[in-house]
Amino acid sequence: MKQVTIISGKGGTGKTTVTGAFAALASNLVLADCDVDAADLHLIIKPTIRKKEVFHGLSFASVDLEKCTDCLRCVNSCVFDAISEDISIQYSSCEGCGVCHYVCPVDAISMKKRDSGEIYTSDTRFGPMIHARLYTAEEASGKLVTMVRNKAEELALSEKKDLVLIDGPPGIGCPVISAITGVDLVVIVTEPTFSGIHDLKRVGQVAKHFGIPSSVIINKSDINKEMTNEIISYCKDVRIPLIGTIPYDKTETAAMIAEKTIPEFYKESVVNHITHCWNGLLALLDQ
Repeated sequence: MKQVTIISGKGGTGKTTVTGAFAALASNLVLADCDVDAADLHLIIKPTIRKKEVFHGLSFASVDLEKCTDCLRCVNSCVFDAISEDISIQYSSCEGCGVCHYVCPVDAISMKKRDSGEIYTSDTRFGPMIHARLYTAEEASGKLVTMVRNKAEELALSEKKDLVLIDGPPGIGCPVISAITGVDLVVIVTEPTFSGIHDLKRVGQVAKHFGIPSSVIINKSDINKEMTNEIISYCKDVRIPLIGTIPYDKTETAAMIAEKTIPEFYKESVVNHITHCWNGLLALLDQ
């Protein structure tokens, strides 16, 4: 069983569009949407939820006022100003660090689990899918990404799937690290713009730091041929395989509006480019 994560250094490069297209071309796979802060793969995959679980992120403090002696040690120790002088907890400010619990001399403060999101096990027309939603203003997205990945791997093993295809988050932060750690291949989707090249280099360095094999797809490759050639040269210089390019095509937007992947919606040249990228990915996995 292989695991592949599709990532991008910035949002809007077409990462989820590519993931959906690969899902349509693949067989015997489990999908995992690890962009838990702004999940959108479900918009084109249309999963049917069969199981929902609550995700507990950071804990929060709770005060037993009958035990409290009003010593104010918790108030003076909280650097987040989450406890007022009447010993009431400001839920939105509490970071769950536990200092108040530690300094309380009468054990009047305990740490409670916080409902921070939901994890879904779903069925799709391409196979099972694990995805999640982080509640507004909640944190610990890296922890939630790890849980999504673990559940996807467990499901793939139990159902004897050949591939876990992961739609990763953009950027280079903790959620990205959680999404790529231990996978067999990272596919970086970039675009021929200054920010696209800059962020390609950053996220490529993250993958290299963790020893994850990387590859690159240039989306909208014909909007700036000079920039595309610069990306191609960069990939050669750092020895990252370029598995393909995808030209700009308005049909991609039409497919999203129709809630379909590109191979389902369109059979012309852009699909040939995507299929070429998919074959390049499979060739790298076979090495």
